[in-house]
Amino acid sequence: MKKVLLLGDSIRMGYEPLVRKRLEGEAEVVAPAENGRFAKHTLWGVNLWIKELGTPDIVHWNNGLWDLHHEPPMVEALTSLDEYVHTIARTLNELKRTGASVIFATTTPVPYDAPGRSNAEIDLYNAAAVELMSRHGVEVNDLNAVVKQDLDGNICEDRLHLTELGNERCAERVVAAIRRYL
Repeated sequence: MKKVLLLGDSIRMGYEPLVRKRLEGEAEVVAPAENGRFAKHTLWGVNLWIKELGTPDIVHWNNGLWDLHHEPPMVEALTSLDEYVHTIARTLNELKRTGASVIFATTTPVPYDAPGRSNAEIDLYNAAAVELMSRHGVEVNDLNAVVKQDLDGNICEDRLHLTELGNERCAERVVAAIRRYL
C-alpha cells in the first residue's frame, strides 16, 4: 500500500481526517500532528516529519495563508513573494529527493472583508507557485477554485478556515488528485 504524506497549514488539518477515511484500504495517509504554518516552517520540518512518518510515495502539500498574512500594524506580508517562491522551491527539492510524486495545492481564498489577507495577494502568490510547479512538472490541485465557488458555504465565520462543507469539498478534490498516483 502506498504512503501519502499530507503537508500544510490548518486548511490541510481540516480536510485531513476526511482524506484519511476516504482512502482507507487504498493508501496509508500520514501527516504531522502540527500545523505546517508558513513556508519556512514547512521547509524546516519537512525532513523531520519524513523521518518520523516514513518516506512517502505521494505528497499533497500547501503553504501560503500564513506567508501572506499582514498582522497589524505590519503592512507587508509576513513572507515576501520572492522569499515565498524561493522557500517552496527548496521544500519541493527536499520532497523530490524522496522520489515521491508531489501535488501542490493552491492557497484557499478568504472572504473579501477578511482581516490581514486579500484575495488579490492570494492570487498573486498562487500564480507564482503554479508557475514554479509547472516548471518542475508538479501537478497543482486548485483548492482555491474549489473554495471560491461558494465562499459563504465553504468558509467559517472566522473568515479563514473551512466549514464542514468546505472541508468535504476540498477532501473530495484532494482524494481525486491522490488517486491518480495510486
